[in-house]
Amino acid sequence: MTFSITLSPPTTSSSLFLTSRSKTSTFGRSPSTSLSVRCVSVSVIFVADMEGPTSPSLFPLHRCKTVHLVRHAQGIHNVEGEKDHKAYLSPALFDAHLTPLGWEQVESLRNHVHACGLAKRIDLVITSPLLRTMQTAVGVFGGETYVDGLSVPPLMVANAGNSSRSAILSTNCPPFVAVEDCREHLGVHPCDKRRSISEYQQIFPAIDFSLIENDEDVLWTVDKREANEHVAERGTKFINWLWTRKEKEIAIVTHSGFLYHTLKKIANDCNPLIKEEISTHFHNCELRSMVMIDKSIIGSDAPITNYPGQIPNGPDLPSDIAHEKHPNNGKWTSK
Repeated sequence: MTFSITLSPPTTSSSLFLTSRSKTSTFGRSPSTSLSVRCVSVSVIFVADMEGPTSPSLFPLHRCKTVHLVRHAQGIHNVEGEKDHKAYLSPALFDAHLTPLGWEQVESLRNHVHACGLAKRIDLVITSPLLRTMQTAVGVFGGETYVDGLSVPPLMVANAGNSSRSAILSTNCPPFVAVEDCREHLGVHPCDKRRSISEYQQIFPAIDFSLIENDEDVLWTVDKREANEHVAERGTKFINWLWTRKEKEIAIVTHSGFLYHTLKKIANDCNPLIKEEISTHFHNCELRSMVMIDKSIIGSDAPITNYPGQIPNGPDLPSDIAHEKHPNNGKWTSK
């Protein structure tokens, strides 16, 4: 059961609910979305008003999705940028790959998602089409070490991006799809410029790149850095797009700036303490789980676990309806 505390009436198409280990509190905002922390998933989600008496609301399970947000592991640009921020302008950091420490972080998160059972529940992995995010995605959520001679392509070939890593299997794991809308800030920093899709397809043969229209990176520009506000708008667009997917539990491997500005926009009207909690930057290879609620029926998923009842068919008229139908057959009293 999930209890939430809403700061303002939700009025938009979808909401995000941040998952906690033990207790829940809702972070509502208006006019765009609301966030909440949940405890245990059931077929409905309760949302209670923070001010005044509790007034719970119910959300049908088939109008909800669970998303697991992951920031990529440590990349070479993180190390150099820590030493000198001007290093982000270096062409040597083009499409930055993971460091050896980054791969250790990937292994640590992989162990966690398998130990807690998350790896078996995920229906789809969405990744930003940059080297460090795809390395993180396949390392955490992909199959085991690839064995030569198999008839299926690997998720990642051996030594992809100077990784010194073995190839990774594309079996016994969810499908992977690359989406440009969840990229990092566009422009100026070479580490945030992607390679051509045709080159990525050679490195990550089993990732689906069909949603990306252009082979070359036409979004990145050398002289203009994308504004934070535009990143947040792109994040909102991405969240709404998720409702077009049939998958119910989705892992998303993306970037610090994208996550920070998207979530900050969502929490913009929250209590300052809650806003601070929501708007914190992700650590490298950090995972946060959230529940999305479709309040305006953007999606079209039909209920799977709902059951119509009255099978086999028989009389089951509720007492209050029976009273309306037969008002003179006896005095009706509320119990």
